[in-house]
Amino acid sequence: MIPLSFAQRRLWFLGRFGAAGSAYNMPSVIRLTGTLDVASLKAAIADVVDRHEVLRTLIGEEEGEPFQEVRPAGQPVPFDVLSCAEEELAGRLAEACRHVFDLAVEFPLRVTLFRVADGQWVLLVLMHHIASDGWSTAPFLSDLGQAYTARSNGGVPVWEELPVQYADYTLWQRDLLGDPSDPESLFAQQLEYWKDNLAGVPEELALPVDRQRPAEPSHDGALTVFELDADTHARLAALARSTSTSMFMVFQAAIAATLTRLGAGSDIPIGIPIAGRTDDALEDLVGFFVNTLVLRTDTSGNPTFRDLLGRVRDTDLAAYAHQDLPFESLVEAVNPQRSLARHPLFQVMLAYHNTSRASLELPGLELEAVPGAEAAALFDLAFNIAESHDDDALPAGISGGLQYATDLFDRTTAERITAYLTRLLTAAAEQPDSSLDTLEILSSEERIRLAEIGTGPSTPEAEPRLLLPALFEGQVAGRPDAVAVTFEGVSLT
Repeated sequence: MIPLSFAQRRLWFLGRFGAAGSAYNMPSVIRLTGTLDVASLKAAIADVVDRHEVLRTLIGEEEGEPFQEVRPAGQPVPFDVLSCAEEELAGRLAEACRHVFDLAVEFPLRVTLFRVADGQWVLLVLMHHIASDGWSTAPFLSDLGQAYTARSNGGVPVWEELPVQYADYTLWQRDLLGDPSDPESLFAQQLEYWKDNLAGVPEELALPVDRQRPAEPSHDGALTVFELDADTHARLAALARSTSTSMFMVFQAAIAATLTRLGAGSDIPIGIPIAGRTDDALEDLVGFFVNTLVLRTDTSGNPTFRDLLGRVRDTDLAAYAHQDLPFESLVEAVNPQRSLARHPLFQVMLAYHNTSRASLELPGLELEAVPGAEAAALFDLAFNIAESHDDDALPAGISGGLQYATDLFDRTTAERITAYLTRLLTAAAEQPDSSLDTLEILSSEERIRLAEIGTGPSTPEAEPRLLLPALFEGQVAGRPDAVAVTFEGVSLT
């Protein structure tokens, strides 16, 4: 039997006990305009499933242990063709994206093709995260385009054979990490690093939520977007070069600083996805390789933004050198207080996209990526950042999205958070040697409003004001036998 990868095992556990629902579905939605050969598209989907074993793999179980059951090529793939009015599309997409996979009997892929008008189609490719990750979208769509082109011309796709399949990676991963009980194994060495690094990490960040955290999250999420112009992008890129950091580190520092300014404290753990494809043989493979690292950002002592970047660089480089340990094993070892209400070890995620975006090309058709249903909110806050460059590879601006859990945040609050972040980044780009508490994050309207609140109405004072210590001393002197505090039935004067 082929075991699951470490990352797969956690998703299997959540699905096995009904704790995930559709939260780990990964939808890709593409509008097709033109003449579509539906039969060729269906055949092309089957070709891609034959090429990538993980897409025709069931998750079996024997004596409580899960395993991969790779089915032979030629298996039927769920492919539905439905008619749908344009005004119904958003609701129908949302409904299709909520499909709950039964991984024991169902492949982790299903395709729905909506016909919305003559020559107008919307393609939904829905994959379960147990078989795919963000990187996998590019090879999947590339292979699908090649297969459709061949099928629509009456042929079959001819591909260079993949050097490995996902099951090979699973076995290689276990061999690389070694026996966890062996102190000389890579597993044990990296585990010790992370246990030391995350000792005392906050169980839960004090985020500026609008509502109390529910006992069990709904995973309902929404998205707000923000942008930085080309000039600010260029200044931040120059700052990154001068501090030997990356643009990712700049955003990590800025998010941590913003959350600190909003009352989250000075110990800010942020989760980041790591591609996990440490071998070139994995580059064109569909599968779940991504790992999660916890980057702990220390904003204590009110450092300058430049100094904070130095702290972030040191933390991140050490973390990257210990990126092989599966996050699931880390959680088991660190053993934070478990709660279904929040993500363990961190509640804020940062993903920085600096690779080419996945695209699909089909002959005779114009294609446009369209937003599907709002993705599930797996974290309280998830920042997604993407750079753009002009033809000369110069900074052309940064686009960002903040996905937030609607259990906790209103849209206005999420928009305020992104506004504070963009202002802090703009200020840091211009004044990187300013301390964090002097970097402006408030709008002019907010500053005026706070000044009015702080000043209050002017009234004459009947007598001089006394400070709290003097008031306390007066009570001690005048009423020494009065009850001062009561706790659990015990009172003290």
